[in-house]
Amino acid sequence: MTKSNKARHGAIALAGISALALTACTGPSGGGGTATEGAGGGAITYGTTDKVVTLDPAGSYDGGSFMVMNQIYPFLLNYAPGTADATPDIAESASFTSPTEYTVKLKPDLKFANGHTLDSSDVVFSFNRVKKIDDPNGPASLLANMEKIEATDSSTVVFTLKAGNDQVFPGVLASNPGPIVDEEVFPADKILDDDAIVAAKPFAGQYTIDSYKKNELVSFKPNADYQGLLGKAANDGATLKHYADPNNLKLDVQQGNIDIAGRILTATDVADLESDSNVKVHKGPGGELRYMVFNFDTMPFGAKTPDADPAKALAVRQAIAHLVDRDVIASQVFKNTYTPVYSYVPKEFEGATEPLKSLYGDGSGKPSLDKAKKVLTDAGVTSVVDLKLQYTDRYGTSAADEYALVKEQLEKSGLFTVDLKSTEWTTYTKERRADAYPVYQLGWFPDYSDADNYLTPFFIPGNFLGNHYENPAVTEVVNKQLVTTDKAERSELLGQAQEAIAKDLSTLPLLQGAQVMVAGTDVQGVEKTLDPSFKTRLGVMSK
Repeated sequence: MTKSNKARHGAIALAGISALALTACTGPSGGGGTATEGAGGGAITYGTTDKVVTLDPAGSYDGGSFMVMNQIYPFLLNYAPGTADATPDIAESASFTSPTEYTVKLKPDLKFANGHTLDSSDVVFSFNRVKKIDDPNGPASLLANMEKIEATDSSTVVFTLKAGNDQVFPGVLASNPGPIVDEEVFPADKILDDDAIVAAKPFAGQYTIDSYKKNELVSFKPNADYQGLLGKAANDGATLKHYADPNNLKLDVQQGNIDIAGRILTATDVADLESDSNVKVHKGPGGELRYMVFNFDTMPFGAKTPDADPAKALAVRQAIAHLVDRDVIASQVFKNTYTPVYSYVPKEFEGATEPLKSLYGDGSGKPSLDKAKKVLTDAGVTSVVDLKLQYTDRYGTSAADEYALVKEQLEKSGLFTVDLKSTEWTTYTKERRADAYPVYQLGWFPDYSDADNYLTPFFIPGNFLGNHYENPAVTEVVNKQLVTTDKAERSELLGQAQEAIAKDLSTLPLLQGAQVMVAGTDVQGVEKTLDPSFKTRLGVMSK
């Protein structure tokens, strides 16, 4: 079982909240692709403003890339639409065979679209590759508990975990590090270029890519050999069209040029579309967070600044937390399609608490200038703080208004001057990890529906933020909740973790969103995609 390199999976997943999928009541015309009736339910055209960083699973940890990857690569486990439980996908079975061993048996006769055999060697290669490359923008942090992976025969793999009884490991296998790649295509130690991936056709998900123009147009064709949980695609194919301007996305929805549109439309656009008789808005549960990240090295008084002082750096973070007015941002910018959030875990998740509400501001969610002044004075910060704040187009055009309001709120206090700048996402995602931004915006769309997915990726050593935050006490409690089987005890640990993190303020959550999709009456299966796993699948939609 020695091959050389391989690729990963899918069924399209729209990870997140405020991910707007809109479908016109008329079929696509001009510019959106042509629907062709066949054995399936016609072709689907999907529009989005989300950008793809890379189609290589080891090199991206973002919704735009995963949206495409989740259509084309196979996973060991996946989510059936409407469920939040990871279930065997190309696996025949998957379970804990001991507290620290998770054994997966593959279905027989699996293969990639290029004809290469898909077996346990590919599975071992795929997970080891993610960890070995450990790309700054990749999902390796989700595999922190994986000690090793071994193939015991051509169809069986055993994951050995560092800590037993990992409550979220099945969900991890169904998330960003989970696509299985063709080891005869992918290099073991570096990221593979998108065009090379498309040319090699290492696909084994619901779809294959028929044609690809990065961040412009992707054409998907149903994969006749797909043997996974999701079954055959319910349509004859799909086209993914990328938009630079959400207004053009909205217009193409209204004009019937595309069937479905996802991330990101403005709150005003959504309101307009709700009153448009040619589209139908669907809403469902979601767990997106919009938040600020503090770089502990380069923020004011950070560890690598000329005037480094951890007490003053903490006071700066606390003062910002005292001053931001989430209600104003939610209402003025997002027309209450987002709601204020005072924790690191959205309130719908078991174990969620709201420590930020009691610790900062007036204690009820409103800002407090007096507390902001006091915390800075007590720490010895006597001059106005010069804050460099960065945001990106990745989270929609509303981000400009959102962070303009943050800047206004901080500067109105007289305690801060804010240098506010914006950067395009593909550059942003690299520069933030290179310590270019002292304080910056990010958003989070969950990988799996468990509170841990808002903790482990952010706050333990090796986290994807790379903001140089580390607290051994936080690491201990986060790791402990992962392996605690008693629900009440685990919920208590989750609360302790959130309380400790809120005191450190590695990040500052601002808003929580909800999943929204707008679909035409001729596109079926849209409601199925509004599921707790936060994945929207083109493969369940038909016309």
